[in-house]
Order: sequence, then structure tokens, then C-alpha cells
Amino acid sequence: MSRRTLVYFVCSPHSRTGVTTTARLLTDYYLSRGVPVDGFDTDAREPSYAQRFPELSRIVDIYDVRGQIALFDQLLIADERPKIVDVWSRSFDRLFATIAEIGFLEEAARSAVMPIVLFQADMSQMAANNCRLLTTTWPDLWVSVVHNEGASPLGFDARETLASYRARGRLVIPKLERPIVRFLDNPEFSLSNFLREPPAAMSLVVRAAIRNWLLPTFTQLHSFELRLALQSSQFLR
Repeated sequence: MSRRTLVYFVCSPHSRTGVTTTARLLTDYYLSRGVPVDGFDTDAREPSYAQRFPELSRIVDIYDVRGQIALFDQLLIADERPKIVDVWSRSFDRLFATIAEIGFLEEAARSAVMPIVLFQADMSQMAANNCRLLTTTWPDLWVSVVHNEGASPLGFDARETLASYRARGRLVIPKLERPIVRFLDNPEFSLSNFLREPPAAMSLVVRAAIRNWLLPTFTQLHSFELRLALQSSQFLR
């Protein structure tokens, strides 16, 4: 039985919602399991995601035809290698407009490619409306909501806010204390390498804090991956 190639669009119409953090966690999740991935960063100005994964990612400008070709032609390669697109907030509208214009989702279905949108939640009604528009426009598109508690806190109404997103499931990324965050801000700090061999000079307290943040998140991603596998199984068709 052949498996579908998963293509993740990690996105939000707004900045500072944790898009790159989610793309980074997803990438390191696969790398920690020895699964090679292809990454794409649509922020040509400050490509934070590409800086963290220079050997496996490329920078694409989707406002440029050459950038669109470089992105979408690669995403349609059904090689069972996960592909992760860090969607800059300023690229959000252009990305989905291009997806509609070129018939990407239809071609993906013919090519055994499964697009997945990981939509970052925030407190604005606009974000929820954008998420709802995606699921209304493409009812078969898999859209899940991500709540990064540190980047985009939702306050006491978090459950109600998340319920306003029309999505299939959710991923919650816990907040980290500020002294710990500075380690993660270092572009050379690899979470997958950390799991294999934590830096010897790192404090035991910091090690424990990062592990306590990272492992539950990876568990959620593993459960999510299993759910996707069941959804796309040929035996269930």
C-alpha cells in the first residue's frame, strides 16, 4: 500500500502567532525520527525558518512566478517525504489565491499528495473568519488549528475562541518561561539534536524544562500523524 505524501502549510494572516515555531517543531519531530523532510520559507526578507534548517529548506517568493514554480512543482512530488511550508503572514493571501488559480488541490489529489493546513489561532475574529473561509471554499481540505500559548495567548475564553475555528482537531503548544526561550531563539539550536544529545554545558533545569515542553508536543504530533494515516488509508476507502 502506497502512502500519501504529506504537505503542511503552517500559516496565519497575522504575524507573531507562532507560525515558525510550529513549522520548526514539525520539522524537528520528523528529523528526531530519522524522517527526511523538505522545507520552504515564504519570507524572503527575514527567513527565520530557512536559517534554522539551511540544508533542507529553500526560500521562495510566491509573489514571483519563478518562486511559485519552485514551490508548487516540488510540493506535487509524491515521494512520501513530508514537505513543510512556513507561510509568512504577508504571503497568506497570495498563497491561497495561487492555490486556487492553478488548481493545486485538485492536482494534489491526483498525485497522491495530501495538503494539510495548520492554522495558527489568535484572538481576532478575522483569523477565525479566514480559517472558516478555507474550509468553506475547500470542504475536503484538512485544516487543523494550532494554539501557541506563548506567542498568542487567548485568555480565559480560549476554549470558546478555538471552538470558533472550523477545523479538524487542534494542537496546543505550551508557553515556555522567558529564560528558556532564549535557548530556542538561537538559530543553531536544534531540537532534534537536543533530544539525541543535550549540550553538556546546559543546566539540568533548562534541559528538563525543554524536554517537558517538547515531548508532549511531539506526542500530539505523533497522534496527529496516526490520525492522518487512518484518514488516507486505502483500506478505508
